Amino acid sequence: MVPQKSPKMTAAEMAQYIDHTLLKPEATSTAFDKLCEEAVRYGFKAVCVNSGWVAYVVNKLKGTAIAVCSVIGFPLGAMHSLGKAFEARKAVEDGARELDMVINIGALKAGDLKAVQEDILAVRHEAEHPVLLKVIIETCLLTTEEKVKACEIAQNAGADFVKTSTGFDAGGATLEDVALMRKTVDPEMGVKASGGIKDYETAAAMIAAGATRIGAGAGVTIVNGAEEQP
Repeated sequence: MVPQKSPKMTAAEMAQYIDHTLLKPEATSTAFDKLCEEAVRYGFKAVCVNSGWVAYVVNKLKGTAIAVCSVIGFPLGAMHSLGKAFEARKAVEDGARELDMVINIGALKAGDLKAVQEDILAVRHEAEHPVLLKVIIETCLLTTEEKVKACEIAQNAGADFVKTSTGFDAGGATLEDVALMRKTVDPEMGVKASGGIKDYETAAAMIAAGATRIGAGAGVTIVNGAEEQP
């Protein structure tokens, strides 16, 4: 059952759940400057960007405790595993401390579970701990059984998190999916909710449902909403 009561948090507490995200293809250096400035001002846990911008934001955030996260195989997950592995290696070399990879969704839906696991392992091999690996399963495209299986495969492949969505497909995070993912994986494994989370109330509800990280482009709005809670 999805929890009905959301936790009350300060802005600083909420900020430590948030991956402040900018993945728009048209984003310029000015937008990434703003992203990093906001991350520092509000104390976000991480910033999440496409791999081509990792080195840039790493330099901008030098001397801070804010992690830089790179998406891998984004947003379709359909690229070759060797391509994902190369992208992961380059992102880590550029300073990424976290990676959010998209699974091979078509392989999962076709029942080729070995291919899905090998795809994740290819990235994990290039991003050993302490780099965190989050696996995006794109819940809006999966049946309940497929969601469970994707979580199990990600855990068996050594991922640190499972993540709901890219935010680029038909749907984003739901409380039901977050609760299902939390129930499926071990307690020490993280669950990241992303896609469509635009305010404090939604973010807090996702955390109550079991999310341990929130991916959002609306991080500033979310943490400001914490200050408005009674």
